[in-house]
Amino acid sequence: MTNKKRSPLIFIFLTVFIDLLGVGIVVPLLPYYVKIIEQADASWLTSSRALIVGALAASFSLFQFLFSPVLGALSDRFGRRPVLLISLAGTGISYIIFGLADQLVPLGIGTVLAVLFFARIMDGITGANISTAQAYIADVTKPEDRAKGLGLIGAAFGLGFMLGPAIGGLLSTISLATPAFVAAGLSFANVIFGFFRLPESLPAERRTIVPLSKMNPVSRLRTVVSNSSIRPLLVGVLLLNFAFAGLQNNFAVFSDVRFGFGPTENAFVFAFIGLMAVLMQGFLIRKLLPRFGEARLAVMGLGLMTFGFAMIAAAPAAWMLYPAMGVLAAGSGMATPSLTSLISRRVAPQEQGSVLGGVQAFNSLMMVAGPLFAGVVFDLIGPAAPYVSGALLISAAGVVITNAVRPQLAGPMQPALPVALEVEQNLAH
Repeated sequence: MTNKKRSPLIFIFLTVFIDLLGVGIVVPLLPYYVKIIEQADASWLTSSRALIVGALAASFSLFQFLFSPVLGALSDRFGRRPVLLISLAGTGISYIIFGLADQLVPLGIGTVLAVLFFARIMDGITGANISTAQAYIADVTKPEDRAKGLGLIGAAFGLGFMLGPAIGGLLSTISLATPAFVAAGLSFANVIFGFFRLPESLPAERRTIVPLSKMNPVSRLRTVVSNSSIRPLLVGVLLLNFAFAGLQNNFAVFSDVRFGFGPTENAFVFAFIGLMAVLMQGFLIRKLLPRFGEARLAVMGLGLMTFGFAMIAAAPAAWMLYPAMGVLAAGSGMATPSLTSLISRRVAPQEQGSVLGGVQAFNSLMMVAGPLFAGVVFDLIGPAAPYVSGALLISAAGVVITNAVRPQLAGPMQPALPVALEVEQNLAH
């Protein structure tokens, strides 16, 4: 790849990395912002703390889901460069607004909550630029190099999720707002870098006006639902992601209530999860897939995830969260790429883009519903409820998936490495 092409791909990598870094920084801090509101004589919030945290997380995911096709269409009409630069600048502004929220307590609790929700919604809208980043890579790479280029986005996801909570936890020792301001600074620095070094990838003669009907995010769901061959696998994937989304956004509330964790303690736990995920999906999955095959690995991974959720719910001491999270991350690293690959094998090559895009759209909706459900059961039943229910949901997913792949489980093992890794790269997640 020439030096001329490396610079824009570096910008794309940094854009996705900063998006995920910001999410990783902010999510573990949400409970502590809500806690500040509670301390400002907001006793009515105490019984709804987990739900508010879940709603803040869900608002980000909902608007990211709604605006992903919109930003993609705008990039088809006006070019990739302006959409990427403006969206990244908007992300930086949203972090600044989020960081200032704790200074607004004297203006009233309603004002603080409104500002927090506004910042998360704005970040969701501007952070819906992943499809534009993928389109940029498709524009500037040859077909034979495209999987490698899209793999950069997958690497950015993993690194952002791994480093974000750790950076957020360490910077929070300075102040609760510092992590958000640092994330904003990184966003603006990348805007400056992109302004001078990012060329436009879509020539004017190739730009098109996308009709409003094509911007409907729900349209991506129809393709998946209409395909009967993948429905059982889809049900399993949605149950898995519903439970896992609840854990990702509720864990900081759980660890604070049960073990008194602050942002720094949670940072180490989330960084540990990210490290395990990178090790599993970056190294171990290559050795496990050829030996066990996708079907067996998916079922084994779901079993480990069920056990990990149950371990978290029953953990009597804080140190037990680490082995529990290790089991959970290992199971997720086994199940997620295997299930994606199993789905890809059941559709025609020309349908894979639309089907896998629809699956990702459904997963985005789970990032909305999962945190809300976890917050409700946490507040109404108790701290362990999201994790007990998570174990039950993933065990149900295991039953559904086992029934769907029973012929493959009964047959001989077949090497599955090339297909699974190619699908994972093209999803870039």
